[in-house]
Amino acid sequence: MYKEKLWTLERKYFSDGTNGSLWSGSQLICHTIELPWRDNQRKISCIPEGKYPLRLYQSVKFGTVLMVMDVLNRQDILFHPANNAMDELQGCIAPVMVHTGEGKGLRSQVAMQQMMKIAEMSLQRKQDLFLLIHTKQ
Repeated sequence: MYKEKLWTLERKYFSDGTNGSLWSGSQLICHTIELPWRDNQRKISCIPEGKYPLRLYQSVKFGTVLMVMDVLNRQDILFHPANNAMDELQGCIAPVMVHTGEGKGLRSQVAMQQMMKIAEMSLQRKQDLFLLIHTKQ
């Protein structure tokens, strides 16, 4: 039997960054920060809205993280810790516990650990994990 788990990332766009909230159903996993939208340009833009598969990935720099797969004209898009999108991200998504400004947040390491525990529970149940990104209504 095919099982799919869908996470939803609700974004708000600003000139200096993109802030989001990551949900598993009605459960808030954490908040997120990203670069501002700049037409999906590599290393300077967040990725386009859409639905993407997530996979575990072993990063030399960050350890076990999630990779966002099948992003048009992009690769190596990871969820990894960062507290300032403009200074620390090149198109990736950083989990944070609280937003402190546009593309800024606090306690990213804590948010990352919390997010990975939830992801690993789904993956241990043999569920495919997907990310749906859209604008917050």
